[in-house]
Amino acid sequence: MGLVSRTLERVKPSPTMAITNKAREMKAAGFDVIGLGAGEPDFDTPDNIKAAAIEAINRGETKYTAVDGIPELKQAICEKFARENGLEYQPAEVTVGSGGKHVLYNALLATLDPGDEVVIPAPYWVSYPDIVLLAGAEPVIVETKLEDGFKLTPDALEKAITPKTKWFIFNSPSNPTGSAYTRDEIKALTDVLLRHERVWILSDDIYEHLVYDGFEFSTPAQVEPKLKDRTLTLNGVSKAYSMTGWRIGYAGGPAALIKAIGKLQSQSTSNPCSISQWAAVEALRGSQDFLADWVKAFQERRDVVVSMLNEAEGITCATPEGAFYVYPSCAGTIGKKTPKGDVIGNDGDFAELLLQEEGVAVVHGEAFGLSPFFRISYATGIEALKEACMRIQRFCASLT
Repeated sequence: MGLVSRTLERVKPSPTMAITNKAREMKAAGFDVIGLGAGEPDFDTPDNIKAAAIEAINRGETKYTAVDGIPELKQAICEKFARENGLEYQPAEVTVGSGGKHVLYNALLATLDPGDEVVIPAPYWVSYPDIVLLAGAEPVIVETKLEDGFKLTPDALEKAITPKTKWFIFNSPSNPTGSAYTRDEIKALTDVLLRHERVWILSDDIYEHLVYDGFEFSTPAQVEPKLKDRTLTLNGVSKAYSMTGWRIGYAGGPAALIKAIGKLQSQSTSNPCSISQWAAVEALRGSQDFLADWVKAFQERRDVVVSMLNEAEGITCATPEGAFYVYPSCAGTIGKKTPKGDVIGNDGDFAELLLQEEGVAVVHGEAFGLSPFFRISYATGIEALKEACMRIQRFCASLT
């Protein structure tokens, strides 16, 4: 009998965290490394949000709270859903966790049984399939194509659904590609889901506010109200408000599902940080004026990165609609050699050799379920991004 459970042996550590930690270790050792692996905005949390946290501390808001969120935050979340998404929820239909990943984990652990299947388009956020595996269920991976904008087609979704399908995980704008679905594209998918009454929808909307070129964000329960009773709409404050370390995620869904999530949370983490919850109230209710400047800065970074990557030999990079990632193809480098004679056999080799030769840390596409690609996070300063792209160009030019 081994120490580690068979369930845990089915999963692997987060590849994005691994590359981020490796870049930090190399920097600490004195190497010149530009880390483009972390999905974390470089902007500071807005001052009004920080002030709300300090005020909460001074008021003594430092005790246990309700397991799945203080009433004030739940109400603010209900207001947000109504104001921005046209979705009406009551506080009993809202859950708050220690980050979006925590809410996702709770939802899947609370609902999945061995033999259940979860449809996940690839490329996917690295944690989706592993959390499904932790729940004892099976991820059903459906690959998308670069020429389709990395978007799942209705036919592909239809073919992936079986009598065992319990959930469909939907993420727009996407991590890792930045692709975002239009309202019509979502409607085409919800039309399929209407025909499969057993399938639940988990919509990960964490990058909702980070869209460019006038793109209009939509979410499945908004597009097709008939699906609201079997949809969990997931969001959080980490990306749009640069509050990654505050660890607050939330979701709206049917009361029975929310109650099940709360039951699980009561026997695991219990309540999210009390101070962070009060900060999140201010994030959702306070001024949103800073977002326009942040989005403008992210779009400028996106345009620079896409342009410079497309000038690199063997690299093809699409222009994403949202988030702060690009997902370039490195197919044109496969089979080539570095000046030292190392062969690039796959996107993992590309990422590893790029880090070794040029000190640029990216995440290889295999981690997201679709090769040969790699992910760059442009949630960092534009000068660092320009330098990183110049190094990528130099690395690609050196290959023979």
